[in-house]
Amino acid sequence: MSRTPRVALLDYGSGNVHSAAKALEAAGAEVEVTADRRVALEAAGLVVPGVGAFKAVIDQLHAVRGDEIIDRRLAGGRPVLGICVGMQVMFEHGVERGVDTEGLGEWPGVVTELPAQVLPHMGWNTVTPDEGSVLFDGIEDERFYFVHSFAAQQWLLDVMPPFPAPKLTWAEHGGPFLAAVENGPLSATQFHPEKSAAAGIRLLANWIGTLH
Repeated sequence: MSRTPRVALLDYGSGNVHSAAKALEAAGAEVEVTADRRVALEAAGLVVPGVGAFKAVIDQLHAVRGDEIIDRRLAGGRPVLGICVGMQVMFEHGVERGVDTEGLGEWPGVVTELPAQVLPHMGWNTVTPDEGSVLFDGIEDERFYFVHSFAAQQWLLDVMPPFPAPKLTWAEHGGPFLAAVENGPLSATQFHPEKSAAAGIRLLANWIGTLH
């Protein structure tokens, strides 16, 4: 049996899947770029990339029943990692230019425009992870690469024992926003690990290290 975890990279028409696939391979995964339901459900991990508008990403996910795949995996405690808009769509709603779009609803809350004078927030930025973060183990002081104008700016989910409290990572651009979340089987980053050089590869390797 292969000791290299198999990761399905959900190919639904949004996101730079090729650079993400290369980064995941560099981090130690065997990667399959796919929209096949069976492959996506059976892989040790599922990565959901996303670039562009919240509504477009949601529409494309629904078109390949990606929402069902994500929900089914999470219901079974199977790891999922969202990247950029792939993180944003995990929340209940996204509001962009007056358009309110229903998200996947895995987490309560809304994604809104950052209150910054300069948008998009583009480039390298520091982050502040919670103590005990698995994703940021050994890279707590590194910078990561962001390209976005919208983000979740509040965390509204109350997690009660015996479930472990989520690990939240914050960054600032015009105000605080969620740069990453680790919540049971669902993790996500607002930045692009695949564009974040060695620190991004290390973060992906940390996530891959949790897969069985």
